[in-house]
Amino acid sequence: MVHANQRFFILLDTPVPQYCLQITNDELPSEPTSYPEASKDPQWRHAMAEEFNALLKNHTWSLIPPPSNCNIIGCKWVYKVKQKSDGSVERFKARLVAKGHHQQEGLDYDDTFSPVVKPQTIRIVLSLALSKEWPIMQLDVKNAFFHGTLNEEVYMLQPPGFVDPLYPSHVCRLRKAIYGLVSKLQWLSSSLGFSF
Repeated sequence: MVHANQRFFILLDTPVPQYCLQITNDELPSEPTSYPEASKDPQWRHAMAEEFNALLKNHTWSLIPPPSNCNIIGCKWVYKVKQKSDGSVERFKARLVAKGHHQQEGLDYDDTFSPVVKPQTIRIVLSLALSKEWPIMQLDVKNAFFHGTLNEEVYMLQPPGFVDPLYPSHVCRLRKAIYGLVSKLQWLSSSLGFSF
């Protein structure tokens, strides 16, 4: 006698083709681990130029002579191949990341708190909205991280491969946040009108 809650497992010597899924990354280009490696490929050079131009357009930094008695942190490029849902290449993404682990507390930053919503809070708000039949909408702030202004003065070396030939010894005084920094951001208070 077979009960409804019993499960049967059938062992097959060979897999049934319609139940098989093959995933391979053989066709995906490799992701470089350093600027010298990436600079050899025109697709990665283009991706770095796109990111660099976006940072300039956002007025992320200004070039100044290196101030005395300050900590100047480095930066590096991080590379990622973005894929479409079918596994093919969507685009090459290069991101400039500050070496925030070199920042010194009290000199480069004072506070690292960032407000984060707990999952329980989201569930409560969604439950309340459903019970009251309120409409639910989602909002995504594109590159929200880059809209944050910095309270502290942070100095960074010029990005590898993008050193200004007129000012090669200058450093970047960051006006806006970039990935890798330890400093908390103030984009909530300046952009949305409230703070924590």
